[in-house]
Amino acid sequence: MTTITDRAPALSAAQCARKRRRARALAVVAAAAATFTVWTLADPVAGVDLTVDTGTGPTTVTPAAVVIATVVAGLAAWALLALAERLTRRAAAVWTWTACAVLLVSLLGPIGSAVGAGATVALVAMHLATGAVLIPILAGSSVRWRTAG
Repeated sequence: MTTITDRAPALSAAQCARKRRRARALAVVAAAAATFTVWTLADPVAGVDLTVDTGTGPTTVTPAAVVIATVVAGLAAWALLALAERLTRRAAAVWTWTACAVLLVSLLGPIGSAVGAGATVALVAMHLATGAVLIPILAGSSVRWRTAG
């Protein structure tokens, strides 16, 4: 007698780790693409002057700065999630709350230092775009999230 099941074949630990790394790397790339898209819509398309006051004078926010900052933030988020997975059984939940808190605190930067309302809105949108991509994808890639039940 033949039995038909709906279940996919089980993945090895190495295959799971590879899928997790791929999802996390794609999250970082997607977040960088999202912030670059916001920069493109704000600066060249809408004509918003993306300038921040750093205390030593106004600085223009370049596309390279946007992408590099997003990649650095994404890699830091990935590293924090990996550390949380080693230290706690509820890594995804702990990491998600931490990431949301960091996102909220990060909004103080553009709110406090952007020069003009247009720049403030665009820079806040970049921060939110980064969080909107990184937080759900990285949290969803966590082993602990799927087994926490």
